[in-house]
Amino acid sequence: MILRAMATISPARPPADREAVRDTLAELSRSVGELRCAGSQQLVRAGISMSHLHVMWMLQRHGDLSMGRLAEMLDVSLSNATGLIDRMEERGLIERVRVPDDRRVVLVALSARGRQMLELTDVMRSDLLEAVLRRLDGRQLACVAQALRDVTEALRAAREAGDLPPDTHDHAH
Repeated sequence: MILRAMATISPARPPADREAVRDTLAELSRSVGELRCAGSQQLVRAGISMSHLHVMWMLQRHGDLSMGRLAEMLDVSLSNATGLIDRMEERGLIERVRVPDDRRVVLVALSARGRQMLELTDVMRSDLLEAVLRRLDGRQLACVAQALRDVTEALRAAREAGDLPPDTHDHAH
């Protein structure tokens, strides 16, 4: 599907062959895995698990969420979501907020510390990527930048062509 979308970007350029796509996917997976591992170690030292980070990203993107909606978006039971949120609240990453009009409804919101930790993860990711990219020469950096622009354009074209699954997150919540 993405190959079709990439072909529509530049008709003069033939679609990549399957072996080249497999090789690229393998290299990308190795690189992302190395970056994820290095980043995870930094997060663990900062006291943030990947589950915590995922919840904080969701709250950052979607705003305050009810426990039920959060559990649904995480695809876990309400009791599992509650346990996770309890631990995050103990660490000061989130806070529970009662809705004034209906005190039975409890929303989960990012705390000031949670927002601060997300900013820290952004800085750590940037620092890590910068350290890696500094090991490349100018020609290599130009190739990486162009490849990333091409991938971004292919993603846009694939989404417009309907070749990517729809965004399953409801942006209204």
